Formats: sequence, C-alpha cells, structure tokens
Amino acid sequence: MTSSSPSTGLRWGILGPGGIARAFASDLRTAGLDLVAVGSRSADSAGAFAADFEVAHAHGSYDALVSDPDVDIVYIATPHPFHAEQAILALEHGKHVLVEKPFTLTGVEAARVRDVAAERGLLAMEAMWTRYLPHMARIREIVASGALGDIRIVMADHTQKISTDPAHRLNALELGGGALLDLGIYPISFAWDILGEPLAITASARLGETGADSEVATIMSHASGALSTSISGSRSAGPNTASIIGTEARIDIASVWYNATSFRLIAPDGRTLEEYASAITGRGMQFQALAAERLVAAGLTDSDVLPIDETVAIMSTLDEIRELIGVRYPGEE
Repeated sequence: MTSSSPSTGLRWGILGPGGIARAFASDLRTAGLDLVAVGSRSADSAGAFAADFEVAHAHGSYDALVSDPDVDIVYIATPHPFHAEQAILALEHGKHVLVEKPFTLTGVEAARVRDVAAERGLLAMEAMWTRYLPHMARIREIVASGALGDIRIVMADHTQKISTDPAHRLNALELGGGALLDLGIYPISFAWDILGEPLAITASARLGETGADSEVATIMSHASGALSTSISGSRSAGPNTASIIGTEARIDIASVWYNATSFRLIAPDGRTLEEYASAITGRGMQFQALAAERLVAAGLTDSDVLPIDETVAIMSTLDEIRELIGVRYPGEE
C-alpha cells in the first residue's frame, strides 16, 4: 500500500519546526498534501524550515501562524507541556488541529482541548501516527474477525537509548520529561486500541537523577479479563516488538512495531497463517494527515480510529500511572 491518495484540499501549517516536524513535512510532501506555512518563535528557524520544504509562508511567531488565512489545519509539534495552550490558540483562530502525542501533559489539559474543539465545531486529533499505519489497520481487521479467539494477553515495549544529560528534554520534568509520556504512550495506546479501557493498573518505575522516569513497567487488566503489559525505557534499547495473544492464534509484530513494519498471524502449533509486510513511501506519518483530511472533507470532527474521548481517557491513564510511580510535574496540584 502506498500513500498516493490525493489531497482533499486542506492547507497545512506546522507549529514548531523541530525534528518530528521535519519528518511530518517530508511525508506530507510525499503524499502530495498542501503544506503552506510554518511558525516558530524564531523567524530564522521558520525561514530555514520553509526553505528546506518549499513552504510559502514562514512566520516568526505562533500567533502569526494561527492567524494566517491560508491555513486550515495546524500540526502542533512542540514539546508536550505546550500542546494544550497552542492547540487552544489554533482552535480559537478557527483552525483544525493535529497534535503530537502525547496529546497534552495531563488528562485535564486534554479535556480542555477537546471541549474547545467541540465548542468551535473543529477537528482536534492526536497524532498517534501508529494507529493509522496500514499494518495496524490490517491487525484491527484480524482482531475484529475473531481469528485470534479469546484475546488473553497484549504486550509491547518501547525502549531506546537516549541521552542521560539532565538538561535533555526527556530528563527535564519541567518539559514533561520521562520515558512514560514520550515512549510509553505508544504501548499504552496500543493496549487501549486492542482491549479498551483498563479496569485496574499496576506500575513500577526507576527514576533518574532529575526525578523523571527512565524505565516504567505496567500491567493492566481489561473488561474482557485480558491483561496487557508494557515496558518503556530511555536508557537502553530493547527489541521494540509487540504481540496480541489469543486462544486460537497470536499476532507477532516485528521490530519496530510502532513503525511501518511486518507481522505474522501464528497458530498455536507454530504455523504461519498470514504474513504481512508494509510497503509504503516515506516514514508513514502521512496516513494520519490523510485521515484528518478525509474527516474534515466529510464534515466530521472526530477520528473513528482514535476518538478524542479516548485520547482524553488515555491521558488520564498516564496520569494514574504517574501517580503510582511518584512522578509529578512542576505546577501540578
């Protein structure tokens, strides 16, 4: 499957021209979508990004970006402590928003963004790009078909070796640092996708020198009786694989499971019943953008793949995990 679907006409602006924004912009171009503007706190940074991606409008402030009449939807790619304020700013200027995960810092903030979007009749969507990848769409089809039987276990890890510098964003509590929100959001959202809301959560963590979590392990029980487990860590690189294990078959997703990758549907006796290999152009971030465009074109203001109420609830799950492991951000009550 490729990303050659035509644009449905939205004009994109990018707020925050960092590394993830560059990957997204590249995939927008790959998909033929209309990227027209970029905004940064620095005019030089916006200008450099605009030159690299042939973007017509470079704005030296976020206010200028969200005020641009040529922009219909804003992709917010700043660190997550700023997501809520910036998403609301864009919504109040009549722009739809696609907000990098984690959607906000807390569940309360996520609910505020949801409510403003609802009041304005605009799309607010979490950029959990993994959910929109073709291999994940096929996995959901298999799960819905009942081919796995009674799903008993979902497990996934997201572990990377990242800087130990206390000033690095991932280690700075004032920037929402920690493995859970940056990395653990992927397996936690995956468990929600397959099993729904957890009924009970246990968690354990190792905290780094700054008090930010460097490793987090969770076990969650779900309404069906199934268990999900996750490991997230920022100090060591693990296999980054995932499995959905049922009584009649299991799905093993290859590394790196949250990227466009392959999976196998495997019978209890070890036979491979189906093998899927992703074949896409680019990194795969365009699929969430294409989904957003289709929703707006259809007059819809909520994602069917990741509804905004689920995004809010997942942020509340992360709040609960942080409570269990003793991580609080500056300014939290």
